[in-house]
Amino acid sequence: MEKRNERIEVMNHLAVNMDDIVNKYLIPIDTNWQPSDFLPDASKETFFDEVKELQQAARELPYDYWAVLIGDMITEEALPTYESSIMVVEGVDMINEPQGWARWTRAWTAEENRHGDLLNKYVYLSGRVNMKAVEISTQYLIADGFDIKTDDDPYKTFVYTSFQELATNISHRRTASLAKKHGNNSLSKMCAMIAADEMRHHKAYKSFITSIFEIDPSEMMIAFADMMKQKIVMPAHFLREMNGEKSGVYGHFSDAAQRLGVYTGKDYIEITDLLLKDWNISTMTGLSGPAAKAQDYLMRLPERLTRLTDRIKVPELEYKFSWIH
Repeated sequence: MEKRNERIEVMNHLAVNMDDIVNKYLIPIDTNWQPSDFLPDASKETFFDEVKELQQAARELPYDYWAVLIGDMITEEALPTYESSIMVVEGVDMINEPQGWARWTRAWTAEENRHGDLLNKYVYLSGRVNMKAVEISTQYLIADGFDIKTDDDPYKTFVYTSFQELATNISHRRTASLAKKHGNNSLSKMCAMIAADEMRHHKAYKSFITSIFEIDPSEMMIAFADMMKQKIVMPAHFLREMNGEKSGVYGHFSDAAQRLGVYTGKDYIEITDLLLKDWNISTMTGLSGPAAKAQDYLMRLPERLTRLTDRIKVPELEYKFSWIH
């Protein structure tokens, strides 16, 4: 109970600056991009010609690319799971403090919502995708939820989001580069715009952790180590297809991402190393005994992960997803 009260006190202290946080890391709705900015306009006579052009460009994208793009889209569409998980975190009170962390969560969700909308419309118009199979996987992922081991702890939750937002940025940034490589400039721009959002969100969550370290360094260090000990799982780790088992298709999606170089084990290590440096983990002093042990664990982690990752071999065989025609 004492730890819980301390965390709520820290969260309430940070929430005093919510206006500044929102203004710094989120874009006003009226000036933000929307999915319709990048898609054929059905009200125009040129709509069908533009769709044909979109479909022609889509034919140039390889199979693994479609697997990754669709998997990314389904992950984005499972946004209700992510919002609801943050809304129950200690210090997030949507009833009594709707303008505090609940305000951030709603506004962050509103920006993220555009990502799934845009990619969903694109893959539908592409003509390359079995939309019913995709929709079934999406509904399953939302219904299954996820298990990211953060409980209702804001420190652990913000470690997770700091890490995951950067991982998502990397994935979308590389799908943008690959789309451009295959001559699909419109899709490249869509993915790049999503990636830019994810980077802003990463910087926001990373700054929250920076502030917590200034106030409660020992407990924050322990929470960071706890999250890394159990590994940062991807939000789509329960991904499945129709009549499939929970998590049944996630491994194949991850393999495709590794083959393409969209998101790899090396990226996991580099994100870990980046967070260690950005949060000044190696130079932090004045820690409690358990926190000092957590600090030592964290500083040894990249080398340990590198040894493990070097042993992993990515399967070369392409899995046949029900999503792709």
